[in-house]
Amino acid sequence: MTSPRLVATDLDGTLLDSTGSITPRTRRALDLARAAGAEIVFVTARPPRGVDRITPQSGEDEIAVCSNGAVVYDAAAREIVTSYTLDPAVAAKVATLLSEALPGVGFAVETGWNVLAEPAYDRILLFDQEYRRDLPDLDSLWDSGEPIVKLMAWSRGHSADDMLAVARAAVDGQAEITHSGGTGLLEISAAGVTKAGTLARLCAERGLTPQDVVAFGDMPNDLAVLAYAGLPYGMANAHPLVLESVPNRTLSNDEDGVAVVLERLYSS
Repeated sequence: MTSPRLVATDLDGTLLDSTGSITPRTRRALDLARAAGAEIVFVTARPPRGVDRITPQSGEDEIAVCSNGAVVYDAAAREIVTSYTLDPAVAAKVATLLSEALPGVGFAVETGWNVLAEPAYDRILLFDQEYRRDLPDLDSLWDSGEPIVKLMAWSRGHSADDMLAVARAAVDGQAEITHSGGTGLLEISAAGVTKAGTLARLCAERGLTPQDVVAFGDMPNDLAVLAYAGLPYGMANAHPLVLESVPNRTLSNDEDGVAVVLERLYSS
């Protein structure tokens, strides 16, 4: 069997262990795949700044599909190559629909480099503080003039699974809605923008087909990538939807599950 020419891997809950790190074994497995001629592509909900924290551990600055497919990021050049933005008018309409369907929800937007938040968005991440700008009201998000690569909806009192079902019914295809785990956070992109769609475009540029791709993921936002790849793996710690949908499984992120597969695929 020919080894896959591209490794597409999610980060949190997949390539990274529970401390948010790449273990020495996983680093060696990435190097093994590269030495065999495979390209590593991070496919993540993280914005570029979140990828920058990881690439020093990975052994090489990778191309990354960020923000659930809304951004292609060249980590070596520290440059956003492509972005697929959400129209501010559509974002405002989606926020109105979600506010009605999920009372008390707060909103923020990822711009590609920074995050803008309205007062009700009280989800505070310490490593995002220097990139966060708090705005006086919801309308300021749409009037900022900044690009919107991802709209985020946050509710401290709801599970992400429950929110997702309600939100998809309320928005009815006007935007792409998913989540990457945790409590109460939905991630919203322009209609048709997914991790898989952007990965497929990268593969086409390289003359690759789905059969050339091995992919790893753990959350609902990874499902489209896992459906696209010729060789998909769900992590043992994955969300039930992933475990139900993906035929191949590997060990958990804390057991070097990605490394286990890469070692088998790329060892001579």
